[in-house]
Amino acid sequence: MAALGWLTPRRRSATARSVLAGEAAAEAARKTSLQLEQEREEEAALEAARASEAEPEEPEFPVAGDVRAAAFFDLDNTVMQGAAIFHFGRGLYKRKFFQRRELARFAWAQIWFRLAGVEDPAHMQEARDSALSIVKGHRVSELMSIGEEIYDEYMADRIWPGTRALAQAHLDAGQKVWLVTAAPVETATIIARRLGLTGALGTVAESVEGVYTGRLVGELLHGPAKAEAVRALAAAEGLDLARCAAYSDSHNDIPMLSLVGHPYAINPDTKLRRHARDREWRLRDYRTGRKAAKIGIPAAAGLGAVAGGTAAAIALHRRRR
Repeated sequence: MAALGWLTPRRRSATARSVLAGEAAAEAARKTSLQLEQEREEEAALEAARASEAEPEEPEFPVAGDVRAAAFFDLDNTVMQGAAIFHFGRGLYKRKFFQRRELARFAWAQIWFRLAGVEDPAHMQEARDSALSIVKGHRVSELMSIGEEIYDEYMADRIWPGTRALAQAHLDAGQKVWLVTAAPVETATIIARRLGLTGALGTVAESVEGVYTGRLVGELLHGPAKAEAVRALAAAEGLDLARCAAYSDSHNDIPMLSLVGHPYAINPDTKLRRHARDREWRLRDYRTGRKAAKIGIPAAAGLGAVAGGTAAAIALHRRRR
């Protein structure tokens, strides 16, 4: 019995100490929790201060669901390596549409384009005259059918993957995407359809009863004419140009790029690169892997009416209806 009497107080004492230990642990946990919470709040405040001092994040673009926005892509050296008219000429030469002398003229224009990196008006005029003389008297349906074959032979493997991804981003956002090019509208339409784009603005060659006359409607869709075509199409489609994007490699397309709220210089020539940097336009160069991105929203350039560009846009809009 004496032993039991000795053990019982010992157990009670141990229990009291356990209670004390538990209470002390709880109090310490509470103090530690408050301290950790205070530290987290201080860290969150510090992160917020850092974020406020950092540059604002680039807004999401293109904006999904913005039906009043669209994208306009130049073709030669922007979407596709080289000039579409030259590739088309190669295909026609293969099919005996013309002689080696005309092919040499096409080749010279293409060599100049690759070496200089710019679209020279004189060479474009020569290419235009050559192309018109070649297609004169041929049926539009014949050239369209041949154009499908030529795309597979000479153009499909020359599409820039980077630019193609940019176009797809606009499509995924639910926006329309148009090619804008000096190439014949029939050729441009084939390329646009093969790439899954909305359509194309291109140079309109006159035809009577489905046969080419060898003349143009207006002029080549080049330079300011492209801007006029985009302006006319935007009006017909109910687009807000300030919310639209345009992409090109050439300084000749500065009028078109200046027309929209989101201009991009793609694989830019020297003059366009300088112009884009001065105005903080976005740049992408897929030729060497160099990339730079800057945000800029320039004012729309005031341009005079150009019959060729307007005719191209209206003709295409009527076709789509």
